Amino acid sequence: MLKKSAFPLLLLNMFLANLSMGLVIPIVPELLELFNASGQAAGYLVSCFGLTQFLFSPLAGNLSDKYGRKPMIIIGLILFAFSNLLAALATDLSLLFISRMIGGVGSAALIPSIIAYIADITADDQRSKSMSWLGASMTSGFIIGPGIGGMLAEWGIKTPFYVSACVGLIAMICSLWGLPESLSENIRQMRRQVQEKRDNVFKQIVLSVRSRYFLLLFIIFAMTFGLTHFEAIFPLFVVQVYGFTTREISILLTVCSLIGTLNQLLLTDRITRRFGEKRIIGAMLLLSAVSLVLLLFSGHFYYVMAVTMLFFTFNNILRPTINTLLSKVAGDEQGFMAGMNNAYTSLGMIFGPMLAGILFEVHFDLPYLFGGFVLLVSSILSGSRLRKVLSSEGT
Repeated sequence: MLKKSAFPLLLLNMFLANLSMGLVIPIVPELLELFNASGQAAGYLVSCFGLTQFLFSPLAGNLSDKYGRKPMIIIGLILFAFSNLLAALATDLSLLFISRMIGGVGSAALIPSIIAYIADITADDQRSKSMSWLGASMTSGFIIGPGIGGMLAEWGIKTPFYVSACVGLIAMICSLWGLPESLSENIRQMRRQVQEKRDNVFKQIVLSVRSRYFLLLFIIFAMTFGLTHFEAIFPLFVVQVYGFTTREISILLTVCSLIGTLNQLLLTDRITRRFGEKRIIGAMLLLSAVSLVLLLFSGHFYYVMAVTMLFFTFNNILRPTINTLLSKVAGDEQGFMAGMNNAYTSLGMIFGPMLAGILFEVHFDLPYLFGGFVLLVSSILSGSRLRKVLSSEGT
């Protein structure tokens, strides 16, 4: 068995990867003002990250199967640090977009490799608990990112990027020194010798629609769509509609993310054992949809905080539950399945923020109404079809 020190280091790396995604969100209004950009650029900044993540995720998952999890994790952390340094040095909007796209490539290398690593070192009966911790680091990184970004921005709008780059380099050094490889050399060599030609990412997406795992992948897309739909436009929404300040946004998101993560760690494994993954997925999708709509009813600070906390909690519980099911059905292709997982996550990250920015310019309420509709449809589909799909697999 690998050293126990590997697991917390993997959690830290996953946290950092997702931290980079959310870091820019609270300072988007100031960045747009700095570069004289339109409101739609808020959604595009998040979407371009997801675009490169989508394009490179399947390739990264395949490479991690053949050459090991550790090399891809190191490469991902290097790109993560470089992208944040480039963002800090950006003098125009185009360079900021390039930095976000590089960050997406780094995330594509890092996230599937970490998910596959966890699957390599955990037994089936411990998989749910391990994925719960991994999901906590994943969602809390993305959710805490806006809070940290807003607080650090008080020392300068570029400060969040400098700090993130330094932390990424430290994580890379720690991983290079303290993270063992989870795949033996024999397994890696055998997989490299197998001349298996895989379709490109676009063909894989088309083929996945007909696969028996498509419903799970669609739920991943819908969940990410709803979360990024919420976060990409959240600062602009509460500033323009409710009059919140940057400090209030940072406090709100930080407190809600911490409570949501704590609820996930305390509840996920317990309620999954009692009700099963299938019921939990449907319930969390439905509750997430309801909480998005409830956000429109009042602009009182503590009401918005309560609703946001519930939304984060439901999403935090949903992510590891889905990852657990996917890891169970993936068999010995954990890297490839993790790559597809990340690809569908990226699709949600591409279309969620992009559409949120467009709908926000039509009417302030439309992004949350449409995001709730997507989550509601996903809940209905999971309730009617998920049990039938997974029972055919004996899961």
